[in-house]
Amino acid sequence: MGSEQESVPLLIEVKGLGKSFPGVRALDCVDLKLNKGEVLAVIGENGAGKSTLMKILAGVQPPDQGEIRIDGKTLQAVSVEAALDQGVVLIHQELNLASNLSVGANVFLGREPGQWGVINSKKIRVESRKFLDMIGLDVDPDTLVGDMPIGRQQMVEIAKALSVNARVLIMDEPTSSLSLAETENLFKVIKDLRKRGVSIIYISHRLGEVKELADRVTVLRDGENAGELAKGEIDHDAMVKLMVGREVAQLYERSRHEIGEVALSVEGLRTAAHPAHKLSFEVRAGEIVGVAGLVGAGRTEMMETLFGVSEPLAGEIRVHGGEALELKSPRDAIEAGMALVPEDRKSQGLILDMNVRENMSLASLDRDKKIAGILNKKAEARISQTMIEQMRIKTPNDEQVVRFLSGGNQQKVVVGKWLAMEPKVLLLDEPTRGIDIGAKQEIYALMEDLAKKGVAILFVSSEMEEVLGVADRVLVMHEGGISGELSRGELCEEAVMQLATGVV
Repeated sequence: MGSEQESVPLLIEVKGLGKSFPGVRALDCVDLKLNKGEVLAVIGENGAGKSTLMKILAGVQPPDQGEIRIDGKTLQAVSVEAALDQGVVLIHQELNLASNLSVGANVFLGREPGQWGVINSKKIRVESRKFLDMIGLDVDPDTLVGDMPIGRQQMVEIAKALSVNARVLIMDEPTSSLSLAETENLFKVIKDLRKRGVSIIYISHRLGEVKELADRVTVLRDGENAGELAKGEIDHDAMVKLMVGREVAQLYERSRHEIGEVALSVEGLRTAAHPAHKLSFEVRAGEIVGVAGLVGAGRTEMMETLFGVSEPLAGEIRVHGGEALELKSPRDAIEAGMALVPEDRKSQGLILDMNVRENMSLASLDRDKKIAGILNKKAEARISQTMIEQMRIKTPNDEQVVRFLSGGNQQKVVVGKWLAMEPKVLLLDEPTRGIDIGAKQEIYALMEDLAKKGVAILFVSSEMEEVLGVADRVLVMHEGGISGELSRGELCEEAVMQLATGVV
């Protein structure tokens, strides 16, 4: 196998790369090799150094030490321009497109053809069409990017990369916001690019995707190389062991917990997003109820309506048999004993430029304030320290700016913020999206612990394995309505998918 590996042209070689940020050693003597026409998966827990390594390769950040060689020559200047000159392009998880411009304009943004200050729009249409055809994206170059679904926007990013003669595409969690069909289409494009000799560095927490796509896997742990897997060695258990440094025998450790009285009762709820459907269900104290469905099924809209983010059009919502709630805002839901961990932690769950302590106390500021509304700093510090310990948040201290925490630790801050309110009903929308397997395990254990204490949990997840592993019962949504309910004994992938696709 060694001679076969040597016969493949080596495109990039990274040696002894190091990078530090205030209080954090992000990378420590990291090595990496990428061959021509290869899909290399780079995996690891949040905070392992994956994103930092990719930003250095793409010239976004300079390394503190180490060497990057491309085609055998040392890259002297680390900058985005230098990386682009070598054909290295990073496609960010948060897409870097101008939604108010057309597809063609985005493909050639900053490199518009023309003369005397006049852009040649016809040439943009003709040339961008070539790159769109290369990836099988059948869309008019004049279409506004903002009018396209996220999966197609991702394809535009790839077309944009190919237009600068990309030899290396770095994809950071490319399927995190894609539907199943969009994901399958992306996989086809990746495999086609590989055949054309384009190299792909693929970062994902979804290990099933890694197994399907990767020719080789490089694993990082705590900023260092943890190991490498050749094509024939790539399987779930081997990847997990290298990522976390231990055997993970059982990710979903379930235990019996007593189911109590009805904690959340929903009757005839109509949301603004899907006004034609009436939603009715119950969640009991100590019960973990999953909400499954395809993208666009109305799951997030239901959760936001339950929490008062969107005002319900009709129906009754009661907590522990109390009066029907008048939900004009999230404040009404909070006062009733509900909490919502939203789908997008960065824009909806955190204030990224505030520190851990300040974020952790946001929900309880009103409850803990002193006379005349003065901030209770002692209560704020107590909540922060308690939750850092309880949630096992990896942070130098509670004054660390949240932006610089890993995704998994950011998610723990969001959850801890609401647990400080001691909710009776906890709503979780995609609680483990974009976090690593170790952090996922901790979130699942926390959900189990809360259920044992009598908290009612309603959670949305797009990961089938998660729904089947965690839920006591599952509500399945289809096009805005609840198409069915499955007990623990009825749960299986086929049953969920039938209901999710409207097959009753």
